[in-house]
Amino acid sequence: MAGHSHFANIMHKKARTDAKRGKAFSKISTLIMAAVRVGGPKPEDNPRLALCIDKARAANMPKDNIKRAIARASGATGGTDYVELTYEGYGPNGVAILIETLTDNRNRTNTEINIIFRKNGGSIGSPGSVAYLFERKGVIEITAAQTTEEQLFEIAVEAGAEDVALQGETDDDAFFLITSDVPSFAAVLAAIKEAGLEARRSELAMIPSTTVDADEKTARKVMKLQGLFEDNDDVQSVTTNLDVSAEVAAILAAD
Repeated sequence: MAGHSHFANIMHKKARTDAKRGKAFSKISTLIMAAVRVGGPKPEDNPRLALCIDKARAANMPKDNIKRAIARASGATGGTDYVELTYEGYGPNGVAILIETLTDNRNRTNTEINIIFRKNGGSIGSPGSVAYLFERKGVIEITAAQTTEEQLFEIAVEAGAEDVALQGETDDDAFFLITSDVPSFAAVLAAIKEAGLEARRSELAMIPSTTVDADEKTARKVMKLQGLFEDNDDVQSVTTNLDVSAEVAAILAAD
């Protein structure tokens, strides 16, 4: 598995900034409601819901918002049914893009995703065209100020993690990235919590198995395209296999 790229760090940092605005709350509410409809309203009996609640807390989503989303999905009458759709395609210079959505209107989402690709130098691919370049992994981020790499490595690896790596361009932005396979994710996250550490991000995410190096021009085009997808209300995650050098990443991060 390729390492966590400089480009991915930039996009996740942007996502954390966007979360402060409120769009992220709407998307997380949708995730919570879909999880409740699949597995019920009790997080102790519904691992998918528990993970959604963790994501909500990491985004500083108010408790009342979480409760309302659960209550809305638990209502005895009607309610919205959501379907998970994955789109695959290519961005500028053939960069692979994987988009995961959760929607109540398949036709709307299909149209909007296609338009974004077509108008921004990309092209939508057929199922399986780029999915083989990505692998689902458990991903947990811990700010570096909370612990040392040695201590965290012992906790995480003993619980089943595959790797613990220090990330970030500066001391202020430094964090530890913990990766695991999907079956071990819950145990690793539980061990982190039991150790008194707080995850700023914890989720099952698609990680590129190989990355494509790109210059500043290409990176800017891909960043714009990824941002347009992420601004779509139906899109839950966007992953690319783009990577850039530390120098290009610093330029992009300064924008």
